[in-house]
Amino acid sequence: MKRIYTLLTALSLLACFSACNDEWEDEQFEHYVSFKAPINSNGVTRINIPHTETGKTTYRLPVLVSGSTLNDRDITVKVGVDPDTLRTLNIARFSSREDLWYKELPSKHYKFPETVHIEAGKNIAYLDIEFSLDGLDLVDKWVLPLTIEDSPNGEYTPNYRKNYRKALLRVMPFNDYSGTYGGTNLIGNLVEAGEGENEPLVKSQITAYTVDDETIFFYAGTIDESRQDRANYKIYAHIVPNTNIVELTSDNAENNGFKINGQASSYIEEEMDAVRPYLMRRTTMIRDISYEFEDYTLAPGARIKYKFEGTLTMQRNINTQIPDEDQAIEWD
Repeated sequence: MKRIYTLLTALSLLACFSACNDEWEDEQFEHYVSFKAPINSNGVTRINIPHTETGKTTYRLPVLVSGSTLNDRDITVKVGVDPDTLRTLNIARFSSREDLWYKELPSKHYKFPETVHIEAGKNIAYLDIEFSLDGLDLVDKWVLPLTIEDSPNGEYTPNYRKNYRKALLRVMPFNDYSGTYGGTNLIGNLVEAGEGENEPLVKSQITAYTVDDETIFFYAGTIDESRQDRANYKIYAHIVPNTNIVELTSDNAENNGFKINGQASSYIEEEMDAVRPYLMRRTTMIRDISYEFEDYTLAPGARIKYKFEGTLTMQRNINTQIPDEDQAIEWD
């Protein structure tokens, strides 16, 4: 009798395992369609776009079919622009501070096909977005808000989970000199401030934004994106080709207190990582910076004069095994 019970138990377990194995042959989840666009702490997906001589470059946004089995049919996914979701994000994060809102990227700066075709037997396709970024002023924070639209014939179902159906692409062009610089060696002082004149002013990080292949801009002093009037205090740094000369200029005639006191220069050093030999560390420095400017909008009727001198330093880690520049760089 004991042998019979043992045999019956073994048969039951075998049947159970067989049933479990059969279950994995069936679809465990729905074949929903979504973007691959994970958001960062700011609620958007930063995409780094290399600046080119033509000003045009293509970004490939993945479109996915979820599920535990392969997609078994051709699907044509319709994609559209979604300003409403961008507005919702702005209100939730910045409330009435509209000067901090993300702005919808103007249509003249991009184009993409209305549909993406996903072939049977594949769970991924790509939406090719062609960006034309010449003349785009990065004083504003530009976002291209996309959505997977409902299927007109029920051919597919968008993934309605949060952040799957939408893609809020924060467009960030870059060149060899743009990025986040360490600013601790760029020291500022108030000018003509009496006893407080020698109190140092330092900003730990300074962001440099792309203008063209050889030009960046950053904000004067300790001004950053949080200032409503930041556009008044742009300092352009043009790296003269085939030299180490950096020309610092301002395009704001109203700030007549802007003055360059010396010739800035650039320096680039590259070395391979000792532990990861495929990783190149590129250090970019803008040295001998010396300028003065007047903050004429912070306090009505007053012009506060500053002087800044020193060096900005940025390091990029670049994976030399990856051919695509935007993918090779280890971004912050």
